[in-house]
Amino acid sequence: MDTNERTNRTLNQTVALVFGAVYLLVGAAGFFVDSNGFADKHGGKLLNLFEVNPLHNIAHLLIGAALLASSKALRSARSANTVVGAAYLLLGIVGLFILDSDANILALNGADNVLHLASAALLLAVGVSADKDVAARR
Repeated sequence: MDTNERTNRTLNQTVALVFGAVYLLVGAAGFFVDSNGFADKHGGKLLNLFEVNPLHNIAHLLIGAALLASSKALRSARSANTVVGAAYLLLGIVGLFILDSDANILALNGADNVLHLASAALLLAVGVSADKDVAARR
């Protein structure tokens, strides 16, 4: 990547790139945390705060890869940020109601829900509202 490509990256592309890299790292790190089972409702603690199980880790890896891949172009980055943001909003809301149930196959806990809702807010805000002027010029 030359200097010109880096300086021409839009906000949506930058957010997709950063979130993609972070979610890939989190997904990989989660496999180093002890967990009860693949889709157990209680998982190991990542950073002594976030519960994860192997299914949760795979979800992070897939989302990270999708965001990272989408960061190459504005249109795909905006779409990915919006879709992933909407999915995290839904997951954050549903997560509030399933914490102690057998439906909690991602081993979600309160900290996960807060992080998912915060991620949703940022991804949706950027995906829906940022770079409209750049998209119109292209």
